[in-house]
Amino acid sequence: MSLVRVPTLTDGVVTLRGHREDDVDAVVEQSRDPLSRRWTKVPDPYGRDDARRFVREVMPGGWAADQEWGFAVEAPDVDGTLRYAGTVSLRRVGQGGEGEGRAEIAYGAHPWARGRGTMQRALELLLAWGFSPAHDGGRELDTVIWWAEAGNWASRRLAWRVGFSCDGTVRRWLRNRDGRVDAWVGSLYRDDPREPRTPWLDVPRIEGGLVRLRAHRPDDVARVLEGCTDPRTAYWLGRLPDPYGPDDAESFVRERTAGMAAGTDLHWMLAHPDTDIALGTVSLMHLHEGMAEIGYWAHPDARGRGVMTEAVRMATRHAVIDTEDGGLGLHRVYATVAVDNTASRHVLESAGFTLLGLERRSVLVRDGMHDGAAYELLAEDLQTR
Repeated sequence: MSLVRVPTLTDGVVTLRGHREDDVDAVVEQSRDPLSRRWTKVPDPYGRDDARRFVREVMPGGWAADQEWGFAVEAPDVDGTLRYAGTVSLRRVGQGGEGEGRAEIAYGAHPWARGRGTMQRALELLLAWGFSPAHDGGRELDTVIWWAEAGNWASRRLAWRVGFSCDGTVRRWLRNRDGRVDAWVGSLYRDDPREPRTPWLDVPRIEGGLVRLRAHRPDDVARVLEGCTDPRTAYWLGRLPDPYGPDDAESFVRERTAGMAAGTDLHWMLAHPDTDIALGTVSLMHLHEGMAEIGYWAHPDARGRGVMTEAVRMATRHAVIDTEDGGLGLHRVYATVAVDNTASRHVLESAGFTLLGLERRSVLVRDGMHDGAAYELLAEDLQTR
């Protein structure tokens, strides 16, 4: 492979440079890491010959063909030692004139560099270079596209941090080792701000006397399955799949992050304060213009003990607390439940919600549409108590 000059870019902390022979061991470590194997198509098993080919041929070859501009990321470890931290690249999209001004971004971090902000700095350097004009050494890009396998939240969060949109899911678009998989896609234009476009809502842990509110976890799946196959829950939640199986419970837990990533929903798992076992869910949904809808369901083990009432109170309080104090700063929380769902209505009324009136045929339950009881709670309602 002929020698190709790769520019060196730095922000004073992180440096982007060409790959070197002394990166081989670190490339092997990164490529054998379980997360790298899960979310990329690196050869499996991965050996030193694969790493040598990567640093000697694959990366230089992209530069030589002017099709992929790949950089090694170098950053200081905690002791100040400079280490290989991963690879970032821009791949030209299309051929000839069609490919002008467009590129796809790709990135992967060595395990030691994750969670330190290193890759965010690396992408900011890469994008600034890619969008910059040719006379400044850049590639004069107009648009950069981002693809990731659906479910790769680490990739999505990093793309979100540097300003990429997430415009939806394209079914069966990317290929992994098992075949075609759904893909997330987003884009960043030359003049777009290099910052998040929407909030990414993190789940605060809230402790109560009867219940703990925490994030959903994979080990909650069995309890979700129990709760959603309970006849009472299944009747009142008319949109639940019927029958409801393990795959549905896994999807439910896995997809809780989507609304939080978009800044539109915040989901908690209810858990026993001593055992941490799952007891149900409570959510703030459709956040918009200072308002949110609250929704909830309880595992049979949690019923009749005031657990859900306390959970709704805690979630509602978080909704209306000012953002400066760690809340969402909303002015209104609302809910509509089937008029004959006396248990759910009792929860709302015990939590301080006010009945506004009835909505005809507005709530779907298992046997069809029922009239709904509409409730609301305003921020000042809590502040006056």
